[in-house]
Amino acid sequence: MTRPIRVIQWATGSMGRACLRAVIDDPRFDLVGLFVYGAGKARRDAGEIARRDPTGVIATRAIEDILALDADVVVHCPMLSDPYDGHDADVRRLLESGKSVISINNYFEPRALGADYAAGLSDSALKGGATLAGTGVNPGWVAERMAANAVSLCLSHRNVATREIIDCTTVPNPEYVFGALGFGADPKVIDLVDGPLARTFDRMFAQSVEGLAQRIGLTLDGYESDHELRLARQDLTVAAGVIPQGSVAATTWRVHGLSAGVRRLTHEVNWIMDPTDPAFAGKPHWQIEVDGLPGLKIAMDLVDTAPEGVRTKPEQFAVAAMVLDAIPRVVAAPPGLLRL
Repeated sequence: MTRPIRVIQWATGSMGRACLRAVIDDPRFDLVGLFVYGAGKARRDAGEIARRDPTGVIATRAIEDILALDADVVVHCPMLSDPYDGHDADVRRLLESGKSVISINNYFEPRALGADYAAGLSDSALKGGATLAGTGVNPGWVAERMAANAVSLCLSHRNVATREIIDCTTVPNPEYVFGALGFGADPKVIDLVDGPLARTFDRMFAQSVEGLAQRIGLTLDGYESDHELRLARQDLTVAAGVIPQGSVAATTWRVHGLSAGVRRLTHEVNWIMDPTDPAFAGKPHWQIEVDGLPGLKIAMDLVDTAPEGVRTKPEQFAVAAMVLDAIPRVVAAPPGLLRL
């Protein structure tokens, strides 16, 4: 009988906990380690953090404890960092220790961030005989898989656009909501060209654009972006706190892929705190539009089918599903960078 794949869970925010529960619940996997950032989670059993039975795996805040473990793969789910590559040092140490890494925030298409950047990550993976990959629903699925499949229905295409609207009203972490996502900020302090949020999402979503281009055989010669803010029409009380009137209540991060100087691919992500805003109300979670022959439009929504009392959101289940699907493929892949 084949032994279970040995998994380390890294971080237990809302997405990380969903992945942790999925790993614990799946007999294909054996949870052998848990890294946490918060002092209140350290030295607690993983089962307690995941609202599951005890596992015997005790959470640690020390990367040295994680590096010493014998494991096949690390499911890497930290909060977005500023700068975007702020987690690279940890990831490279994990790879060099012989552990493959699956990220939900980065490493989808590292070559989109520069050949030297990708080469450095590849060197660490090869040194440890490990594999590095990124997966999720966006990046990782809507453009790279769904839009790529949609294009196969068209004899030709001028532009392929993917758009997502994410309702963030139930996200509970104030540090994430008011820091990493920029909600509640004075719009005057948000630099949409070269500010930290713009740099983060430029680098994240350029990977979605490049991933789509690779899958449909389109060679890109660059990327450009145009981002937007929308302001709160009144004070908004959400799970993480209050979004004051006149402060940032929605951000639109839009990255284009250029071929011969023309925008051929567009990837747009809208993070929102007011679902009644006419710009977003009634619109699907995802939309794909192909301007081609023939033209094509696809609208998709996630549906909440969780049992009563389960607080996990559909998008959290979806990310966990993508991660679990990726684990066996990453473990079986040759060392280096893997496009899932």
